[in-house]
Amino acid sequence: MSYLVLIIGVALWSGAHLFKRLAPARRAAMGGKAKGLVALALVVAIVLMVIGYRGSYGPFFWGRHPATVGINNLLMLLSVYLFAASGMKTYLGQRMRHPQLIAVKTWSLAHILVNGDLPSFILFGGLMAWAVVEVILINKQTTFTKPAVQVVARKEIIAVVATLVVYGAIAGIHYALGYPAFG
Repeated sequence: MSYLVLIIGVALWSGAHLFKRLAPARRAAMGGKAKGLVALALVVAIVLMVIGYRGSYGPFFWGRHPATVGINNLLMLLSVYLFAASGMKTYLGQRMRHPQLIAVKTWSLAHILVNGDLPSFILFGGLMAWAVVEVILINKQTTFTKPAVQVVARKEIIAVVATLVVYGAIAGIHYALGYPAFG
């Protein structure tokens, strides 16, 4: 049953995000209320994914190893930085086409690498697949011209500091939930 809840959560997350790309006319016809419905669907999807993942037990193809934990932590640091760089419009955030979706793919890969179990393949692999499809659809529907940007040292420093603070908070939450982030 937990696997079904997990799969429904991943499917709802993907569907809510892809709705705008797959049915743009229908989404536009819904007007402002579409945002509220999508937000509600995303909250429900997160709840289902958490419940499904925490309740799922399955085969382990590999377990935690000091090397995979270290690689995971580096990938997670990169993932958090990509989110910060995107939100703060840093040099890298403006030069990359999809920094947040690349962050999701990096985050997903990191978690598959360190966990190696079936529930992780479903959750993180499903979210990685969504991010890949999202990038493909966006690239088909829109063009991207790299803007001429100036490096603003203040933004870059704030992005790095924000990355370290958020990364520390994420690690703390993982420890509080019983998932040791550093091995």
